[in-house]
Amino acid sequence: MKGDTLVNEKEIAEIRRRFRPEKSNITRVRGCYVNDKKEMISQFSQSLALTDAEEAEQILGCLKRALSGIPGKNLIDITFSTQQVVDSDEHRLLMTLRDSSLEDEEAVSEFYRRVIDALSLDSHYMILLAHDTYDVPYRSRDGEKQEDASSEVFSYILCSICPVKMTKPALSYFASDNLLHNRTADWILSPPQLGFLFPAFDDRCANLYNALYYSRDPAESHEELTSALFRCEIPMPAQEQKESFDALLETTLRDDCSFEIVQAVHEQLNGMIQEHKESKNPEPLTISATGMKHILENCGATGEQTETFTQQYEEVFGADTELSPRNLVEKKLELKTPDVTIQVKPGGEDLVETRVINGIKYILIRADSGVTVNGVDVRIKAD
Repeated sequence: MKGDTLVNEKEIAEIRRRFRPEKSNITRVRGCYVNDKKEMISQFSQSLALTDAEEAEQILGCLKRALSGIPGKNLIDITFSTQQVVDSDEHRLLMTLRDSSLEDEEAVSEFYRRVIDALSLDSHYMILLAHDTYDVPYRSRDGEKQEDASSEVFSYILCSICPVKMTKPALSYFASDNLLHNRTADWILSPPQLGFLFPAFDDRCANLYNALYYSRDPAESHEELTSALFRCEIPMPAQEQKESFDALLETTLRDDCSFEIVQAVHEQLNGMIQEHKESKNPEPLTISATGMKHILENCGATGEQTETFTQQYEEVFGADTELSPRNLVEKKLELKTPDVTIQVKPGGEDLVETRVINGIKYILIRADSGVTVNGVDVRIKAD
C-alpha cells in the first residue's frame, strides 16, 4: 500500500493505549546513553518482566509520549518512495529492526551509530527502542469492536530520544528515617524530544511506505536526524508554515492588509477548527489553496488578490499541498506594537477595533468592567 497519508488521531490513540504493562507485548526495552560530545557511554537491554511494576509503567509512559501532540505539528508523516521500499539501506535497516524484534545486534548498533552521528543536541540523551506486536481487533461496519476476532497483527518499533539532565542538589525529606537530608545532584530522564513509529498505523494496519515522526518542539524538527534515518524530505515544520502563511497574507493584501481582514481570516480558520473538534471526526482537518482562496474572498479580498495568493501559495507550499489550520493560527488573537502586546481570548475579537483619531492610529479595546492594573481593580471615568 502506498500513498501520502495524514495522521488519524483515533488510530494513534489506539496505539497509545497499548503502552500499559497489562496490554502491550513489549517484553524488553533496548537503549543507549550518549553524552554531549556524541560519545556512546553505554548500551542496555532491560527486561520489563524483571522490572518493578511502577518503573515498567514509567518506562512505557516515556515511550508513549513519542505518540503525543498535535497531528501535523508534533506528529509528522514521513513518506518513503517506492524505490526506497523496494531497495534502500534506510528502509532495509528499519525493516530488520522490526522483523528481528530488535534482536539483530548489528542492526541495532548501526541504528545507534546513525542517530549519534547525525543528531545535534546540547545535552546528554538516551535512545530508547521497543518492539510490539498488536493483534488488531476486528471492527464491524457499525464500529463495534470484537476483541476475540483479530483482523491482523501489527508489528512495529517505537523509538524515543530523551534528554538526560542533571538535577540540582536540594534539601529533601526521607521517609525512611523521618528526617530532612541533602539530596545529591543526579542525572534524570526527561520526556522525549524526538521519536518515531515504524511502520505507520494507517487504516488500522501496517503501512510500510510511511513512518510517523515526533518532535516535541514543532519549531525544531531536527531535519539532520530525519535525513540520516529516512533519507527523504519531511513536510515544512508547523512554525515555518505559519510564518510563510503570514508572509503570504502580507504580500498578497499589501495596503489592504487591515486588522479587520486578518481578524476575519483568523476567525474563519478557528471556526473550522472548532467545528471539526465538535464533530469528533477522527480524520485530520486540512485546507487547500482553493479553500484558502474562498476564505479570503469571504473576508473581503479582491479577485486579483486571491489569484495572487493562490499562485504564491503553490510556489511556497506546492500546488497539491493541504495544510492544517491549526498550524496557521493561534487560539488567541494577538496584537503587538513595539511597546505593547494585547492578547484576546477566543470569542472576544469584537471587543477590539482600530481607529485613526486626529491623524493618530489607535487600537481601541472595549472595557466595560473587570479592568485591573497590576492586579488592582480600577474604574474608567467618563470625561
